[in-house]
Amino acid sequence: MDTAVTPNYSTQFRNIKDEVSPAEWETRLNLAACYRLTDSFGMTDLIYNHITARIPGDEEHLLINLYGLLYKEITASSLVKIDLEGNILWKPDTDYGINKSGYVIHGAIHRARPELKCVMHTHTRAGMAVCSMQCGLLPMTQTSMRFVDHLGYHDYEGPAVDLAERERLVHDLGPHDAMILRNHGLLTCGATIQQAFNTMYQLEMSCRSQVDAMAGGQQIVLPPREVIDHTANLYQPGTRRPYGVLEWHAMLRLLDAESKNSGYPPYWH
Repeated sequence: MDTAVTPNYSTQFRNIKDEVSPAEWETRLNLAACYRLTDSFGMTDLIYNHITARIPGDEEHLLINLYGLLYKEITASSLVKIDLEGNILWKPDTDYGINKSGYVIHGAIHRARPELKCVMHTHTRAGMAVCSMQCGLLPMTQTSMRFVDHLGYHDYEGPAVDLAERERLVHDLGPHDAMILRNHGLLTCGATIQQAFNTMYQLEMSCRSQVDAMAGGQQIVLPPREVIDHTANLYQPGTRRPYGVLEWHAMLRLLDAESKNSGYPPYWH
């Protein structure tokens, strides 16, 4: 007699809006939207990677995705609440759990940088290509110049499941809001979910343009260093405006339009 229990991998989750604080629900909405936008702009890797957000008023607790859902399946009510050590404090009624590397990487950064509210990590094709190049990210476009002297590099140590790596991750990120994980992928963070997403989008576009230009086989032209430095300064959050905030309303309108015929539950569920 077969007594094996069939895992509960249902993605039909009850809405928990009335079970959490208004601040947590707002964070859940924006984080779920961020996951959907990451999918919309082609920055996903099947069910892998993770985006975390700190819960306002509950600074030691984070929200993270269930390990097993596509980004286009993630909703506000499906997000898991964990502490900085990766202990699950609440999750939906499902046998899906969380990816250990999610809290190894994210927990370390959130603990060391309390001003950060969101951390993103991706394995995109262009990101993996550039992170494997000895030259790293080149300041060859206006978009990539914003990262000059504002980008960390972390050498590959294997899959990020070793707690001992956390200190080195934090050290290599330093004061920056973006980092290239050598032979691995990309990481961004921000004072808001909106800023972290915008920084990841710009870093991804920088990597894509570099890969495309290098594939063309022509010599790459770089501006003078003083122009590069001036451009980098103009794109810092404190110089003109925190990028990502103004753009967010348009991003949510995009998701609203896409959700109408997607076949997936809306992110705000």
